[in-house]
Amino acid sequence: MNVILAPGPPRNAALMERAVKGRSLWDDARRRLLRNRAAVASMMVLGLLVLAALVGPLLVPYAYDQINKNDVLAPPLAAGHLLGADSLGRDLLARLLTGLGVSLAIGAVATTVSLVIGVAWGATAGYLGGVVDEVMMRIVDVLYSLPYIFFVILLMVTFGSNFILLFVAIGAVEWLTMARIVRGQTLSLKQKEFIEAARAAGLTRFAIIARHIVPNLLGPVVVYVTLTIPGVILAESFLSFLGLGIQPPMASLGTLINTGAQDMELAPWLLVFPALTMIATLMCFNFIGDGLRDAIDPKDR
Repeated sequence: MNVILAPGPPRNAALMERAVKGRSLWDDARRRLLRNRAAVASMMVLGLLVLAALVGPLLVPYAYDQINKNDVLAPPLAAGHLLGADSLGRDLLARLLTGLGVSLAIGAVATTVSLVIGVAWGATAGYLGGVVDEVMMRIVDVLYSLPYIFFVILLMVTFGSNFILLFVAIGAVEWLTMARIVRGQTLSLKQKEFIEAARAAGLTRFAIIARHIVPNLLGPVVVYVTLTIPGVILAESFLSFLGLGIQPPMASLGTLINTGAQDMELAPWLLVFPALTMIATLMCFNFIGDGLRDAIDPKDR
């Protein structure tokens, strides 16, 4: 007597498709990043800080430049000021939220400026090579020889202090390291088989740079961007601390720390709260950058 065996349960189509396709570098990097507790916690804290900077000034009952003569150096939780007031009676919470937004904006915009210039410069120099590479990288070396802060201060003193110039001045200096990193990655990428295939297909040099070189540089570039933003915020804070950055009554973390340092003995809260906010912001970016570096590094896959 013949025994007919029932067919087994069908395999999960999604599992089979995943097994065939495998995991891409970005899928693997995302999983590794989400397993990094410090990076995930930092992303959550940073998200809250960005949300506070965007929405917070609308919820505080005081404007950042509103002077209250009766509330001069009011301590925290006094006279309706949650974090206290400064030497002009301005609400510290309103100024802190505004200053946080200004510092984050400068960090983001200046980093974007350095990203655009640095990636374009480094990718072009690395791919074209030869005399073009030599000339372009010697220009970078010359600019590197100039003192960083001196160059920014020179621009600020020559053209005056304003928002737009501060973005351009800091971003115009930060791109140098980005260009070197991108050039080094490009030198290794241009020997790959898919670049040879693009050349054989008749693509122009700049089409290859835009379509094939730059997209494959996103890994190290993203990591460097997360580490550049805190550096830009520190540079802005240093310039504001010297009186060359954001000008009163506008606030930034640097100006708030400068004001708090002047009144530290009479009102320590004016220094403590901006300093803690600065520390939290910088630590978030650093932990996120470390997490991205570990997640994208192909040696750790």
